[in-house]
Amino acid sequence: MAHTGMKFGIFLAPFHRVGENPTLALARDMELIEWLDHLGYDEVWVGEHHSAGWETIASPEVFIAAAAERTRHIMLGSGVTSLPYHHPLMVANRFVLLDHMTRGRTMLGCGPGALVSDAYMMGIEPVTQRPRMEEALEAIMRLLRCDEPVTMKTDWFELREARLHLAPYTEPHFPIAVASTITPFGMVAAGKYGLGVLSIGAGLPGGPNALAEQWKIAEETAGRHGKRMDRKDWRVVVNVHVAEDDEGALHEVQRAERHETVTYFEETLGRPPGRADDPLREGVRMGTTLVGSPETVVRGIERLQQFSQGGFGGLLFRAHEWANREQTLRSYELFARYVMPRFQGSLTTVQASNDWARANRKTIFGPNVEAVRRAYLDAGREIPAKYRERTSGARDVEPPPS
Repeated sequence: MAHTGMKFGIFLAPFHRVGENPTLALARDMELIEWLDHLGYDEVWVGEHHSAGWETIASPEVFIAAAAERTRHIMLGSGVTSLPYHHPLMVANRFVLLDHMTRGRTMLGCGPGALVSDAYMMGIEPVTQRPRMEEALEAIMRLLRCDEPVTMKTDWFELREARLHLAPYTEPHFPIAVASTITPFGMVAAGKYGLGVLSIGAGLPGGPNALAEQWKIAEETAGRHGKRMDRKDWRVVVNVHVAEDDEGALHEVQRAERHETVTYFEETLGRPPGRADDPLREGVRMGTTLVGSPETVVRGIERLQQFSQGGFGGLLFRAHEWANREQTLRSYELFARYVMPRFQGSLTTVQASNDWARANRKTIFGPNVEAVRRAYLDAGREIPAKYRERTSGARDVEPPPS
């Protein structure tokens, strides 16, 4: 990356309300990725879901391939590939292919599968999902090493002298991250292999308070396996919406946030209803939701950094459609213009240059007045008389304000 500091991007489940044109919704997702690429965001993580009507991308790999052809810089990952749904050789091969096709702009996000209804349709018992994810991840990591054939047999897949005939484009392999919600499982899996983390649980009630403890679990697990965790590879996922002022931002998202929470998370997925009278403002107060002016959102990110007790490497918007299309695109623009630079060090030299010029304006810019006056005098001798009257008014040069 050209910049230093924190990375920014989106976690694109996506969330599209039932009743809207689904084809158009997918096109809007693609438009958003192109907009983020233009604005200088770092990454997009695309979800995989197969049921319940809202999260409508079934294959992150297909979506990433299409997005790669329309973008220039942004990294594209799966957020996440549900490993128990796929043979690990197929997952490894698909992402190695994308790694080559994108010239190193591909990332693999791993998880056990978020929607129980997906697993149900495939006859997968929920209690097997986490162990199966861990088995698949072990197979993928062994295959990506490309040092020896992999033979491995579990109760749901088998590898017999398996190898990748195409090595990863990225050395030693494309970035890999594990999703972590509330349980320690994701942190343990990431620690075992020294992988990145997508802290999806940070946007849930109590999530910010658990960040530091969860990272400690990952570090301790990594230490036991001879690996090392890097906070630069830790992304925190929260709800964000930016407008010119706090009340305006809250007003833009209030109705659609309620609709999503009630009709999808409560009435479709069965999450217990929240107890707060105004859940949106309560989320802002708790730090799980960053809705407001650029300054308010900056303070919210700084607060999350404090919760993490040492910082994290990336912040991802949980890409929602709480506001209309224009307000949503504007939110990402305001964030890119006024929030991102505060965490990427890109304003330091600009501010220093401005401070220097201000502090030295009399000594540096003062002599310029005399230089301009002399230029007119010298030129005046060469200008024919008929033109002198036209330019004479320009000789009275005002000095710059002190």
